[in-house]
Amino acid sequence: MLKKRNPIEQILIDHGKITEKTLEEVRRNDFHRGKYLGKVLVDHGYIHSQVLLETLSHELGFPYLQAAEFPKETMPISGLEISEVFLKEKLVLPLKMDTEKLMLAAFDPFDLETFENLKVSLGKEIEVHLSSQEDILEGIERFYGKGHSTMGRMVSNIQEEDTVEVDLESTEHIRDIASEAPVIKLVNHIINQAIEINASDIHLEPFADDLILRYRIDGMLYEHEAPPKRLNSAIVTRIKIMAHLDIAERRLPQDGRIRIQAQGKDIDIRVSTLPTLFGESVVMRILDRGNIIVNLDHLGFPEKELKLFQELIHKPYGQILVTGPTGSGKTTTLYGSLEKINTPEKKIVTIEDPVEYQLRGVNQVHIRPQIGLSFANGLRSIVRQDPDVIMIGEIRDSETADVAIQSALTGHLVFSTVHTNDAAGAITRLQEMEIESFLISSALLGVLAQRLVRVICKECKESCTMEESALSEMGLGKLQSPNAYRGKGCSHCNQTGYRGRTGIYELLVINDEIRPLILSNASSQEIRERAVQCGMKTLRQDGWRKVLEGVTTVEEIIRVTHS
Repeated sequence: MLKKRNPIEQILIDHGKITEKTLEEVRRNDFHRGKYLGKVLVDHGYIHSQVLLETLSHELGFPYLQAAEFPKETMPISGLEISEVFLKEKLVLPLKMDTEKLMLAAFDPFDLETFENLKVSLGKEIEVHLSSQEDILEGIERFYGKGHSTMGRMVSNIQEEDTVEVDLESTEHIRDIASEAPVIKLVNHIINQAIEINASDIHLEPFADDLILRYRIDGMLYEHEAPPKRLNSAIVTRIKIMAHLDIAERRLPQDGRIRIQAQGKDIDIRVSTLPTLFGESVVMRILDRGNIIVNLDHLGFPEKELKLFQELIHKPYGQILVTGPTGSGKTTTLYGSLEKINTPEKKIVTIEDPVEYQLRGVNQVHIRPQIGLSFANGLRSIVRQDPDVIMIGEIRDSETADVAIQSALTGHLVFSTVHTNDAAGAITRLQEMEIESFLISSALLGVLAQRLVRVICKECKESCTMEESALSEMGLGKLQSPNAYRGKGCSHCNQTGYRGRTGIYELLVINDEIRPLILSNASSQEIRERAVQCGMKTLRQDGWRKVLEGVTTVEEIIRVTHS
């Protein structure tokens, strides 16, 4: 006989937010007994609180409110005769009251007993809104408590005398502190907060008197509330334990990896520690394995350039280079290219530092220079594996460049990246690595230069007037002034006016016009000018197109293409 489901189980199953397997797993454990199922699912990482609340809001008709949407005025709790303990226990927060009703934020919409008790005791109708545990607790602290944030509440649970800065002999003491629940919760909060706001990196930086916490969102760093400096050793040790690093080694840099399930996602976190003057600095790169398989069609390519690039990646052999600074999305473009041509008839091998994402059906090699597995050495071995397609994470030296060119000339399709400012610069970069010009002209199919620009937030997008300097940059006059847009700033984009990123591109196809210039060792400027005459759109031209389409702003294009 099938076990009858309660309402929340039915709603989440019907909407595909949890599976029967998850429900069975929760029922088998004791941690759910007597507790609201939504809280159990959120606390144990089966579902993200926002997904839970948005689903319940859609099904039950209760509005979903985030902290930024709470009324700013303080609710006089004393006049309501409701204790702070009661609010925290029931996870409810009075938001607004008039003569007839009380507007209440609640985490559990099925707690009818609490709503009825409030209705009877206050003599008012209860208008329920849904909010997360964190937002409700933070609201209680801000309006009725000591004003502690989530971070402040966690820090207050860690005794100061337990976390004084210690010397190298106190490793075991620090390990004990790092293994206790308050520090574990604190580190989990820092990571979960980063995932929630779609940050790509977490930076924890110790200085003389304080610890700074910054998140990189859409390529820009933003400072957030940080724990006190006294907790630096405990936090770093906890992160090292998670990444399987040596907690006793604090004088040398270390690199590791953490794999977690957070908010229903499989997350890889690349960890780098660096000893500084005031303690160890930590950077964590967040890689969401569920979001990497991207379609080239969705990366922001202009239609013409996308068609040309797809023609190049379907060639049987030759070399294709992607160029741009660190963090410009080169790896994503390469993975998108491999995904496009990944068929059972082709053997694809990559050599990377490090392997950022796993691609099904692709043989991926992680270089290890300390044991002699460099790009060049690994590439020589890869060629003997009978591949059709080879992807090299980066061409850093003459040896790797030479093996890559030879591979492209002997029947392999070779993808790689180099660091140059524009597409034409990649050719002179290869020449500087002592690759003969006739080899480059024979092997190279094309060079794609790219940058990432922030996208205007759709929730707060508004029209604006372009400044004369911007019109001049775009080659337009006042009479040609087009519509422009910007983001005003809202809770959805953390008041930045931007949410998400897209690419701008410059595709140099090596054709019969460009090859003679390569053979004659022409400068990158000459190659660039000839390519533009042949129809190549520059990075800035593609950027202006996206400005006119209302995708991004003039300021963004100038910021990323100023060089």
